Amino acid sequence: MRKGCPYGSHRVVEPEGLLPQPAWKLDNDPEIYDNEILIDVEVLNIDSASFTQIEEEAGGDEAKIAEVITRIVRDRGKHHNPVTGSGGMLIGKVEKIGKDLDGKIPLEAGNRLATLVSLSLTPLKVDRIKKIHKDIDQVEIEGKAILFESGIYAVLPEDLPQTLALAVLDVAGAAAQTAKLVKPGDRVVIIGAGGKSGLLCLHEARKRAGVTGQVIGITPREKSKKRAESTGYCDQVMIADASNALEVMQKVEEATGGQMADLTINCVNIPNTELASILATRDGGLVYFFSMATSFTSAALGAEGVGKDLNMIIGNGYTRDHDQISMQIMRESPVLRKIFEELYT
Repeated sequence: MRKGCPYGSHRVVEPEGLLPQPAWKLDNDPEIYDNEILIDVEVLNIDSASFTQIEEEAGGDEAKIAEVITRIVRDRGKHHNPVTGSGGMLIGKVEKIGKDLDGKIPLEAGNRLATLVSLSLTPLKVDRIKKIHKDIDQVEIEGKAILFESGIYAVLPEDLPQTLALAVLDVAGAAAQTAKLVKPGDRVVIIGAGGKSGLLCLHEARKRAGVTGQVIGITPREKSKKRAESTGYCDQVMIADASNALEVMQKVEEATGGQMADLTINCVNIPNTELASILATRDGGLVYFFSMATSFTSAALGAEGVGKDLNMIIGNGYTRDHDQISMQIMRESPVLRKIFEELYT
């Protein structure tokens, strides 16, 4: 019997004793243990912060982007960007189910699924990079991946295009957490409102805050401002540099009449935006850092440094039923469905 740890510690090569996510290197041998699932990978959806960093390192050249991705996976046995610390997720077909799981989970060989755990903890072997889609952070590959017994996934819905489903599921935690956090009447600021996760958060913020609440979007450029405005979910959308904390604070102060946000949601893919989120939020308020570019040291010390007494939440990409909540947004919001289809299909 060849059974591994449900959390995948048996795949850790170095340092020993760690779980797969913080480990430097994993064993990506496609020969599965009895409690693992082998996936024939079709598409990698690279985390936005990670793809942005890789694209900058490669100077925008697609061949060099492919080289960086290949190097990361070769060196680490997983796609775990050593600069950003983030990964992404994947789409593929179930190739084989370990005998301990076969018949005990609602999967069978041939099912197409999206993993809902990070590539930063997923054993991955890339045989060939077929195509890079820079505009949507997706990479078509030939390769294999391992899903551990504890790994979560979503069987792809038949009523949504594959690339759209992958784009939504990649940030499913953001919308689901927003649904849990926003209360009727809340003033909600979403930094990065015109991006993938930001748009989904706008929908849930408007839905939960209601007519007595206020939803404010912040975007870096006119194009993303117009995209956020086109949803109809915002009371106001402002252009501001999220790395300029004082600029963001002043604009939120004007929009809220000095009351500031009850909840600020950070969805950007660039660093140094922690203090903008903190200063946009009232004392006693809440900041939700969904961005994987967040430095939680900077957030903690930054809040202390400006004397802000507030709560901060790490952007856990998982919350119960997050895949269903986010897929439902595509079904109930024609305007977002149209935007996502234009961007990701």
